[in-house]
Amino acid sequence: MRSVKLKFSEGSILSPSKQAAVSAGNVTTSQRIVDLIFKAFQWCAASQGCMNNVIFGNDTVSFYETIAGGNGATPNSHGAHGKHSHMTNTRITDVEIMEREYPVILRRFALRPNSGGDGLFKGGNGIIRHLEFIEDLSLSLLTERRSNEPYGMNGGQNAYRGENILIRDGQTQILKSRVELNVQKGDQFIIKTPGGGGYGTT
Repeated sequence: MRSVKLKFSEGSILSPSKQAAVSAGNVTTSQRIVDLIFKAFQWCAASQGCMNNVIFGNDTVSFYETIAGGNGATPNSHGAHGKHSHMTNTRITDVEIMEREYPVILRRFALRPNSGGDGLFKGGNGIIRHLEFIEDLSLSLLTERRSNEPYGMNGGQNAYRGENILIRDGQTQILKSRVELNVQKGDQFIIKTPGGGGYGTT
C-alpha cells in the first residue's frame, strides 16, 4: 500500500459528514474500494463485490449471516470458489445449529456452477443458498452486484451477477439488491451470490 495514496472529496460516500446517514462501510463499501485499487494496478479481476448480508427474525429470534461468493482471477491463478474476499472471512453457521435454533430449513447450500468468468484463469464460482421459513418473519437483504456483473480483466469474461429470489405459493419474485419485507410461513428464499471475473484470454 506504500504505492497507493487515497484522496477523498469531503462530503463524498468515502468521507461523509458527521451528520450523514451511513451504513455498511465494512460489508459493502470496503469491497468496492479494494476492487477499484486492484483494477487500477491490474492485479486481479473483480470479486463478488459484497458480503451478501441476509438478516431475518421476529420478536423472539434474530439471525444475521454473510454469504461468500467468487473471487476474481489473477494474472497467474484461478479465483477461489465460495470465499469471502478482501475484507472478511467469517465462518457461516453450521446447518445443524441453524435449523435447531431458528425457524428455518436450509434446503440447499452449494457452489453456483459456472458463475465465475471464463478466461486463461477462471474466476471463482459463487454460492447458492436456499432457505425455507417455517414462521412468519421479517427479512432484510443488503447485497451488491445484482445489476452489474463482476468484471473480467485483460480479456477475461465477466462473472454472473447475483440474484435474490423469493418463492411464495409457487410464484417466483426477483427481489432488489436492498430490501426489507415480511415473509410468511412456507415462503422460500434463494440467494445466488456473484462469481469472480476471469483474467486473460484462452
